[in-house]
Amino acid sequence: MSKTQQLEDLTTQVRRDILRMVHKVNSGHPGGSLGCAEFFVALYQDIMDRKDDFNMDGIGEDLFFLSNGHISPVYYSVLARSGYFPVEELNTFRLINSRLQGHPTTHEGLPGIRIASGSLGQGMSVALGAAQAKKLNGDKHLVYSLHGDGELQEGQNWEAMMYAAGNNVDNIIATIDLNGQQIDGSTDTVLPMGSIKGKFEAFGWTVVEIEEGNNIDAILKGMADAKSKTGQGKPVCVLLKTVMGNGVDFMMHTHAWHGKAPNNEQLAIGLEQNPETLGDY
Repeated sequence: MSKTQQLEDLTTQVRRDILRMVHKVNSGHPGGSLGCAEFFVALYQDIMDRKDDFNMDGIGEDLFFLSNGHISPVYYSVLARSGYFPVEELNTFRLINSRLQGHPTTHEGLPGIRIASGSLGQGMSVALGAAQAKKLNGDKHLVYSLHGDGELQEGQNWEAMMYAAGNNVDNIIATIDLNGQQIDGSTDTVLPMGSIKGKFEAFGWTVVEIEEGNNIDAILKGMADAKSKTGQGKPVCVLLKTVMGNGVDFMMHTHAWHGKAPNNEQLAIGLEQNPETLGDY
């Protein structure tokens, strides 16, 4: 079996996990999670240089920070299926006293989670701090982060972008999930942002575009390109063009599934469209 097929099979299983987790508690955010499933699988299974044993200092390995923390279902699924904690723990998603809260938290010590996230706009600042720490420590590894396109409407991002370029933080790859949707509608309807590429470039960043953000091979190629542009004095941004709700036909291309759980019938349809590949929890 090819590497691409292995990653695609895992992505299909992750989509099943997302649907089942959100359905069980009738709460959560399936749309963005489904749209980023390929990215998370590629990141944790191929792109990042990560240690087998998780520790918070993160020295000697690549780091990842999720800024748009509401897409925790995909994050938890990929962490579990990458060996950070038992897959069976996905059963506890959003339950009282669970380590798998709706937005990732650190107080329960869940392996893989480095920051509490979900208060939008803050992740880039944290990632930049980690990137600078690596430079101060002589650690050549990279810092990766993920942000929603609607999240860029938060002003703190732009301060962080200026800071990154002004301080030559060139060991960071900040990926923007460009699905064009947010909780109340399309990003162009809620608050048009114009050319995000143009803005990042104007702020002094190097920009890489991945036109097929739900294609494993395109992600691997695009992220390799982004990595090759680190260490050259500029922070790197990846514009990942995805489809919200990808892989479940009635959830795709609409903001309606940003934070809505499928009912029993809808769950069955979604699971039928994503046949089990590695075993449900």
